[in-house]
Amino acid sequence: MTTRNSRTGGRILVDQLLVHGADMAFCVPGESYLEVLDALYDSPQIRLINARHEAGAANMAEAYGKLTGKPGIAMVTRGPGACHAAVGVHTAFQDSTPMILIVGQVARDAMDREGFQEIDYRQMFGPVAKWATQIDRTDRIPEYMSRAYHVATSGRPGPVVLALPEDMLVETADVRDAEPYVAHRAAATQADVAAVRKLLDGARQPLMLIGGSCWSDAACRRAVAFAEANNIPTAVSFRRQELFSNASPVYAGDLGTSGPPALIKRFKEADVVLVVGARLGEMTTQGYTTLDSPQPRQTLVHVHPDADELGRVFRPSLGVVSTGDGFFAAAETMVPLDGKRWAAWTAAARQDYLATLDVPAYAGALDAAKVMHVLDELLPKDAIVTLDAGNHTGWPQRFLRFGRPRREVGPTSGAMGYSVPAAVAASLVHRDRVTVSFVGDGGFMMSGQEVATAVQYGGKPIVIVFNNKMYGTIRMHQEREHPERVVGTDLSDQDFSALGKALGCHAERVSRTDDFAPAFDRALKSGRAAVIELLTDPEIVSTRLTISGLRERAKAAKAR
Repeated sequence: MTTRNSRTGGRILVDQLLVHGADMAFCVPGESYLEVLDALYDSPQIRLINARHEAGAANMAEAYGKLTGKPGIAMVTRGPGACHAAVGVHTAFQDSTPMILIVGQVARDAMDREGFQEIDYRQMFGPVAKWATQIDRTDRIPEYMSRAYHVATSGRPGPVVLALPEDMLVETADVRDAEPYVAHRAAATQADVAAVRKLLDGARQPLMLIGGSCWSDAACRRAVAFAEANNIPTAVSFRRQELFSNASPVYAGDLGTSGPPALIKRFKEADVVLVVGARLGEMTTQGYTTLDSPQPRQTLVHVHPDADELGRVFRPSLGVVSTGDGFFAAAETMVPLDGKRWAAWTAAARQDYLATLDVPAYAGALDAAKVMHVLDELLPKDAIVTLDAGNHTGWPQRFLRFGRPRREVGPTSGAMGYSVPAAVAASLVHRDRVTVSFVGDGGFMMSGQEVATAVQYGGKPIVIVFNNKMYGTIRMHQEREHPERVVGTDLSDQDFSALGKALGCHAERVSRTDDFAPAFDRALKSGRAAVIELLTDPEIVSTRLTISGLRERAKAAKAR
């Protein structure tokens, strides 16, 4: 039975975090929410991690949400703090990650006067949050916080933004705490499973695609069991490789930027496509080309936790409102199909994927593909890998093998500067697991200082920096569209190992393939956060493209 007691708004808010099970929060402190900070002083159950930049704090909270399925909590001050944190909110929105951003706000008597650092956060965050609001009454904090948790976790998960006027936080109210939140998630029925089976049973070339967020380990195991029992080739959506064991004989690769090129063609040729959890966004559908809109060529079965996503772009032949957990739990009782009918189709899809693991010939000093093969053997099965934006992520995405408990944490929003803060959060959430961050030289300069946060709080991420002295992805596009007209994509040569040491990390520079394994071993044994800088060849702009090759193609196209 909840009881009433008179408390400040700051105390009431922190008490709601405790009620709803928060155990960690990420912040950059600000004077606009001092009452919340003061209440946290008396609440050691919530570990407060102060980041070096609000974008870092927001990305840490987003990564926490990915890893735990619970809303990650970020706290920032008004105006500039909220603006900096917006990138993490956008990532949480596009990645369907539960998250709550708490923003200090000007006092209520200063509102609508363009007070110091004043912004209307309902307007600012409205398009990139599931719910953006302001708490103007102290006695309604439990109500708003309860709703925030329910909105962030139910249906398609996502971010909530709450603005807190600083004078509201110092007022007192006599109010009851809310009850702990319960996430409301839809589950498939046996009738749904029967309808899915009927469509699959008429297939000659079926394909399953899984994606989305908040999958349990048990659901991932059930997805593999379902696919193998029915011999259905299975792909994953962009940066969701952890959802399906890459070692499974039916795994066909990822429909992102690093999967088998033949998989795109295979997706178009499939006659029945079962999509579970994925939104069917631009990256996964290769620019909305693998399916026709609004009516796909294929028989589309779309399973998603949010009914509003069904038919949003592609109209399914059958739509099922369910989480991945709910669907595969219900499907455990399904009588398996005769998968022998499409055995050759499934085997060919698997061979397409295995072919991508072959290391391309390269005579340079540091072969990134070979480094990834070495790292794949060195990483524990439960390692956590965080990714940034950029072509350098093609190497871990293509050559590392994923599948729970090994995790892949990366922004489907394509936000640079994500990987290092995400790795810091991962190393603090799961202290007993190895966490490796992949980031380019451009991305590291955006958020690499967050390794100091790891050092301060005892996190031990190993940050691998690909240094090719340029914004590689943009250079690739630049050379394809405007060959040899290089502008704005060069970067100066930085010594990232020296920077890592200055920030308190173990740090090394690696310029030869054979030197990587010993360097990684030393980083592991150092017992602290580490930075390993890889000096990579700028000519090798992606796992499949070179600068000279792009220029030759452009010249040949021009000659035609």
